Amino acid sequence: MNTIALVGNPNSGKTTLFNALTGSNQHVGNWPGVTVEKKEGKVTHNDTEFNIVDLPGTYSLGAYSEDEVVARDFILKDNPDVVINVVDATNLERGMYLTTQLLEMGTKIILVLNMMDEAKAKNIEIDIKKLSKNLGVPVVATVASKRKGLDMLLEESISYINKEANQRSIKSYGDYMDKEILHIENILEGSNFDYPKKWLAIKLLEGDMDVLNYIEKNVQKDNFERIKNITGKSQDFELEIVDKRYEFVGEIISSSVVKPEVEKVTLTDKVDKIITNKFLGLPIFAIIMFFIFQITFVIGSDLLGGYVATAIEMFGEFVLNLLEGLNAPELLTSFLVEGIIGGVGAVFEFIPLIVVLYFFLGILEDTGYMARAAYIMDGIMRALGLHGKTFISMIVGFGCNVPGVMAARTLENKKDRMIAILINPFMSCGARLPIYLVFIAAFFPDNGGVVLFTLYVLGIITALILGKIFSKTLFKGESSYFIMELPPYRLPSFRVVIRDMWDKVWDFIHRAGTIIFVVISLLWVLSILPLGVEPYSQESILGRIGTFLAPIFVPAGFGTWQATVSLFAGIAAKEAVVAILGMVYAGVSEGSQLTLALQSVFTPLTAISFMVMTLFYTPCAAVLATVKSETGSSKWAIFIALYPFVLGWIASVIIYQVGTLLGF
Repeated sequence: MNTIALVGNPNSGKTTLFNALTGSNQHVGNWPGVTVEKKEGKVTHNDTEFNIVDLPGTYSLGAYSEDEVVARDFILKDNPDVVINVVDATNLERGMYLTTQLLEMGTKIILVLNMMDEAKAKNIEIDIKKLSKNLGVPVVATVASKRKGLDMLLEESISYINKEANQRSIKSYGDYMDKEILHIENILEGSNFDYPKKWLAIKLLEGDMDVLNYIEKNVQKDNFERIKNITGKSQDFELEIVDKRYEFVGEIISSSVVKPEVEKVTLTDKVDKIITNKFLGLPIFAIIMFFIFQITFVIGSDLLGGYVATAIEMFGEFVLNLLEGLNAPELLTSFLVEGIIGGVGAVFEFIPLIVVLYFFLGILEDTGYMARAAYIMDGIMRALGLHGKTFISMIVGFGCNVPGVMAARTLENKKDRMIAILINPFMSCGARLPIYLVFIAAFFPDNGGVVLFTLYVLGIITALILGKIFSKTLFKGESSYFIMELPPYRLPSFRVVIRDMWDKVWDFIHRAGTIIFVVISLLWVLSILPLGVEPYSQESILGRIGTFLAPIFVPAGFGTWQATVSLFAGIAAKEAVVAILGMVYAGVSEGSQLTLALQSVFTPLTAISFMVMTLFYTPCAAVLATVKSETGSSKWAIFIALYPFVLGWIASVIIYQVGTLLGF
């Protein structure tokens, strides 16, 4: 089987092309940094099967971030049969800088000019044959979002894999630089490397520390010292190499691309004057998000939620009647009806709201607005000593904190990465939504959008404040600069939006059907033992455990054993909080009527206190495992398990105690 690697700048349409070729459910984002791991898919064309690898989106192949290292190591070490370099046809100068680095590697590439429809709309004329001749590589025009040019690309890949490459690269970096490159190549002779020697020489002169460390481990000490003497002569080597790359790109483009003398003012330019305005940008962002939360409640709760709740209740009654008719054992009936349906069903009730919320967030993402959100927040982030790209990982965290933590890989230095990881759990992930929604339904049904919006904003503000504190204490030093390309606004592809929404909803359903099922089963057993006690009572093992731990939360206003065991179950998976509440109140609330039970033991004040605790406290086990993996240290996983719990407890206590003093 032949292997094809896809590589390109963020927003070049690389992942859209991957989806179009393979039919994969790879997530498509409209901002840099979404793809932090390679994704694979298969496609067959004319009886030839390809394994296609979607590499992280990157602007270069240095070692400034993990996504760059992942991309270049796969290309150089795994030796794909051909590398498809996806370039935005509206901005060849930027995209083809990466092309020059691929040519330096000596890898066999096909240049894909994507978004050709947008290039034509901007009156950009590209002579594809001349561009192909100048580079010595095949060039294919595509519109990946409309599946145009895909057959030609696959046919060209089949043909090129079996041909001898005759690619052009930079002939000279200048007399002095050429001499130094040759000097280093001669020193490297006699040693075996995973990389081409000329490429290693160029990267060493660029000051690539990752390559320098690699060379130190693979050459004799005296040779390494000779190399260090060469690379340490001047700080201008990197700039000279970069200049030569852009000079090469300029020569290629000047003879094959014609742009209009007066650049056309696009709709994107006009809209961005308002959307990204330094005074209007943030209020507009807040209004858009507020509107989304409001409409989520109107559609998801008022119009759809009731039907799901009724369906679950009817299903519970059906199962109960069926089991009673079959004279099923009482324990089995209790487990299925009160434990599984009462617990997991309580979570499933909120699927309509999650569907609606993810649908609208998907539209914002696919239109290109989420990239503007990160740009708008950049000023605030920098003022707090944070990297602007940190907000991207925060946005990803709204879906799930696990990929949010992983998105920190795209940050260039350790300080920025660590801060992004430590503050990401304060983003309200989809798993927290059912908890918020069940309490909102019970106590704030007329102001659901306002309450939900406030919780999300509180999480963001808390994360930013903590980021500032961490940047001044745990991780001192300067943040790197934030460079981001804003993609043009596009009409959302509803196929992509629906697929992305379904991926998130299915993940939610999958977790409810696996992790939560296991948690519910275990806690159900504890709730009916020892035999002879009232099930779901304080005398059960579960009730005794909750009673022992409950005093912790008495100052916060919800020191009941039921609330306590639900919170601790949420450390396994946040969705389990509602599931456990649904189970332990099974004797109080019939079917899915959990809100009635909550209204009998909570007040609006304690409900707010509980929701804030849920927002802040220990992230789920999957996040803790991801933090350990990403940081390579158990101590940071322990730290991120403990400090949010303490912070959540303090915040909840303050809310309850101050609220009580004020008479709420």
